[in-house]
Order: sequence, then C-alpha cells, then structure tokens
Amino acid sequence: WSLSIFTSLPLGGLGWAFASGLLCCGVAAALTSCSDFFDQESDHVIYADSEHLNNAVDSVYSMTGILSKLQVIADRTILLGEVRADLVDLTGNAASDLHDLAEFNVSDDNPYNQPSDYYAVINNCNYYIAHADTALRNSRNEYVFMREYAAVRTIRAWTYLQLALNYGSVPFVDQPILSKEDADGAENGPRYDLQQVCDYFISDLEQLRGQYTNAEIDIANEYPMYGSVGGYNVRFFFFPLDIVLGDLHLWRASLNGNREEYKTAAQCYYRYINERNGENSAYPTGASIVRWMQGTTTWMSLLDSWSTTFVNYPAYTTTQEVITLIPGSTSRSDGSYSELRDLFCSTSDNDYQPSIMPSQAMQEISEAQAFCAPDNTGLNVSYAPSGLTDHQSGDLRLYAAWTVDEHGATDQSTGEYIETSSISKYGSIRRGRETDKIYNVRIYRRQMLYWRMAEAFNQAGYPRLAYKILETGINNEVLRECEAYYTPQDTAFFRGFDFQPVRYGLYTTEDWTGTSTMAANHNTIGMHTRGSGWTPMNEYYRLPNDTIEPDDAKRSQLIAEQQLFVDSLLLNENALEFAFEGTRFYDLMRFAIRKGDTSILADRVYARRGRNAAAAQSGIAANLRDQRNWYLNWNNKIGYQ
Repeated sequence: WSLSIFTSLPLGGLGWAFASGLLCCGVAAALTSCSDFFDQESDHVIYADSEHLNNAVDSVYSMTGILSKLQVIADRTILLGEVRADLVDLTGNAASDLHDLAEFNVSDDNPYNQPSDYYAVINNCNYYIAHADTALRNSRNEYVFMREYAAVRTIRAWTYLQLALNYGSVPFVDQPILSKEDADGAENGPRYDLQQVCDYFISDLEQLRGQYTNAEIDIANEYPMYGSVGGYNVRFFFFPLDIVLGDLHLWRASLNGNREEYKTAAQCYYRYINERNGENSAYPTGASIVRWMQGTTTWMSLLDSWSTTFVNYPAYTTTQEVITLIPGSTSRSDGSYSELRDLFCSTSDNDYQPSIMPSQAMQEISEAQAFCAPDNTGLNVSYAPSGLTDHQSGDLRLYAAWTVDEHGATDQSTGEYIETSSISKYGSIRRGRETDKIYNVRIYRRQMLYWRMAEAFNQAGYPRLAYKILETGINNEVLRECEAYYTPQDTAFFRGFDFQPVRYGLYTTEDWTGTSTMAANHNTIGMHTRGSGWTPMNEYYRLPNDTIEPDDAKRSQLIAEQQLFVDSLLLNENALEFAFEGTRFYDLMRFAIRKGDTSILADRVYARRGRNAAAAQSGIAANLRDQRNWYLNWNNKIGYQ
C-alpha cells in the first residue's frame, strides 16, 4: 500500500488538516460529552466506530490523529520544563499565564494546565492498541502494523510519564474511553503516582520488546515507513523504545535508590546508541565545539560548530543530533503552529519583544567555568579572562546560543533601531532579517543520551566513568582504564558496553591545535569540551582523589565522595548544554528526589535571578521545599496527593 500522500503534503501540520477534514465527514464517531475531566471532542478517538484497525487507510489516519494530538502538548512540554526552573526568566512582555507558571501560581483555567490534552493522546493510543490487528501480514508474509503498534505503545508510555512528572498523581486508564460511562469510571478509578507509572510502562515496554524483537522485525529501532515530510524523515516523529525505557528506569531508580536499576538505565541508552541504525552502528558524540580560535592571545576570534547542530537536520546518519521531534506548522493560521520561536526570540510577530530570556543564574553558571585553550604546541594552556563582554568568559555555549543586538531591527513607525534578542535553538534574527526559523519542538537529541547515561553510571557507583563522559568522551579504551578503579565483579558490567575505537575515536590535543597528522576518525569529545575548551588539560576540572583504592571500605567512601562531586558537574553541564530545551525542571526534580533533599530544586529556582536575589525568592510565593508544590493540580481531580 502506498503512503505517497505523506511525501506530497506540506510540512505544516503534516497534513493534519487533511486528516481532520476526513474525520469531520463522519469517519470518526461523534462521542457524547463525558465528564469535564475526560471531555471528548469528536476527533479524540479516531475510528471509534470500527471493530478493528485492519486496513492501511484506517491505520494511517489513526496514527495521524495520535501525532496531531501530540502537537497540542508540544510547546507545553518545553515550557513546563523550562519556565519553572532556574535557567530562564520572563520579560515584561510575557503573558500573565506564563508568569503564573513561572511563579508556581497556576489556576485551573491556565492554558498550560489542561490535562485533558494529555488524555486525548493517551485515549487515541489506547484505542489503537486495543483495535490494531497486529497479526495481519501482507502478501510477502511481512507484518503490516507491527511498527505502528510498537510506536503507539511507546508514545503512550512517554505521554503518561510527562503527565506523572507534571501532576504527580494521575487517573490511570489503559483502555479507550468511548462513552460517558467509560469516562466516569476512569475519573473515579485508580490513580497512579510516578512510581506506579514507571512500574506499569517498564513492564509494558519490556514485554513488547521481548515479544516482538526478533530477526524478522526489530520494533525497538524500526518505525512506520511513511517516507518524508518537507524534507524530514518521518521516523523523527516517533519515540525510540529504548530511550523511553531508559528514562523510565532512571526515574524509578531515583525513587527506589536501586543501584542495579541505574545500570539497567545506562544499558537502555547504550542499546539505542549501539543499535539505532543497525547492529553495532556508530553514534559518537561528535566534535561540535564553540571555542576561541587556536593561538589567540587577544581573545577576539571565535569558532563555532556547536550551535549549527540545532538548525541543521541532515539525513539520518551518524552525525545526526536530533532523535525525536514533534513537527509544527510554518503557518500561524494552522493549529499546529509552535509559539516557542516567538517566546524565545525577537520576531516581527511579537514586535521584537521576546517573553523568555536567559536568567541571571544561567549567566553565572556559564561565567563560572574556566575556558582552557592550549597553545599551538599543545604543551601549554591559558584561560579566558573574566569580565569579557557578550558572555565570552567561561563556557561559550551561552554566547553561541544567545544573541543580543542593540541594532537588531528597525521600528517601522519611528525608523529607530530596536534591540533584539534571539535564542539560536529556536531561531535567530540578523539586522531585522529573521533567519534559521525553527518550527519543530525537539524532544530527544544525541547529547541527552550521553548525559543521562553519565548520570546513570554515577548513581550506579561508577563516578569515574561518568566523569570521563564529560572530560574525554567514552570508548573501549576509556572503559578498560576505568575498570581498574573498581572491583573484578564490576568488570562484567563494563564489558557489556562496546565503543570500539575505530568507530569512537577520541579527539586529541593535536586535533584541537590542528597539528594532527593521524588519519583516524576522531569523532568523540568530552561534553564539557563543547563549550569550555580543551577539558583534558583543564586544571580546574578534575575528579578529586582519582586514585585506585584497593581497600573495600576506603574505596566505597571514595566513590561516595566522587559521586557527590560528579553530581555537581552533571547539574552544571545540564545547564550549559541543555538550557532552554525544556528538561531542566525535571532534571532538578530527579536529583532532589534521589537525595531526599527538596532544597536542591527549591534553592536553585529561588535564585534564578542571581544568588543575591535568593532571599526574595524571585517573586515565587510557593514553598518549593514542600514537594507537593512542584506539581500542577486541576479541579482537585488530578495532582499530587
């Protein structure tokens, strides 16, 4: 069967309007209005009048319906994870609803507090899972719907995880709601907290993986084959099973403190890295760097290959940074248009007045780093001085991501220059000309996997290995070196990871200085090097007491001390690499929950306007040292208990 309709549709909305037009013609059954919590529109469940999804047309439009519902929560996924955290602050141009979100004062009618939008995704997924004919094969004896079926179960798991992270305790339903009676039953049925959501979907996805991953079809890495839309391979629109499993295990381990589960989380992330494009396929960190040009003494010339990873989407290759995105429309008139660009950047649509800016806390984290620059000999280093303009001291990723131009645009009525501000992760503006417009909402990217794998390694008891991901990057040489610092019993775990140097070549000092004559593909760097200079020679970035300790008791004490230190490095690196991408609040939550210390989140959020503003709590009325105040509530029907 042909899916050529996808290749002919414009990127805007992935043809959702086309699909919804068919729905309005009666393809979907009109559902009666249910309870106000599980309020149903006629297109919330696609093909609700059909016994089974057993033909190509039904399956395509049902999948399209699910993806269209994801678009509704796309912006919210980023904003809930960023605006409530410490790395951004709001301008006077921001709407009151956004200010309420940032101040933890969210009412039931706030547009960012609409749990029914999540249940619209979930309900469509439940319907698909209940009705798809997974046994159906084509004339070549190939499964017809198995890729879609696996993709839908993974989307459902990811959506429930977002719901639990934001609301804490949520009504749980894994069957489609098709009537008022169904909705009433769901509303009055069981509620799952984050632990229970993780338990359910770890079991669900592991069962799925075990049942259907075989030589015939690899449901963890194969996706619906719908071609491309507007130059994007549609596989970018789906959520890799192993990454979602890794996230679920990472969260559950943070709740239960189980060291073995942290190991499992690391293995899940590794499994995606190793198998994403076939068995033993390479997916190295790459060598995207923003840095001072080699040999400089004036600190005036910069080279930047880091920021381009956010605006370029090459073919699905080993250099691809983006893993999963939710597509948006290029037209504001389309319901799937993302507002993120207009919130984070000066545009003509917002009169060049963005709503979100990097916070003072973000600037302080960036400027506190020591940028290490080797000279041309590779034997000596110097450090960027403090006090440079445009955030050119410390880590340079903020400089690359955030541009403020006093003469960025011209007021059309007065002819005067207007100051503009742009976050390059969402677009940019140069002299009044908007460029690099980004309309899609990115959920997963390559560096997130390596960072979360480092977090899992650290909590599993291997802080040195986690540190190496930040300092040099990881390959088998690094793994063998780290083995010596732990027990022989740990060797089996280390040997379960295979980053062959021929596919994961470590970047060298000679590569940095441009004096390398080696032909090897050096494609792996430490994450900190992406913005803070050549980290392997940085004397201010060192793992403390980095020695082999043969005594078991002393080694355990040393590991515990190093874990605390690496946690601080990981939280800083999280800010430097992933600022403005919508993960910060959840990552702070996870670190705080793991240590049973709510101040880890609270004190950072209170100090988003700088350390000196901490006493005033940056206008936040809520007591964030009370974990209940981290979560949204809606009409007393969903929220933390």
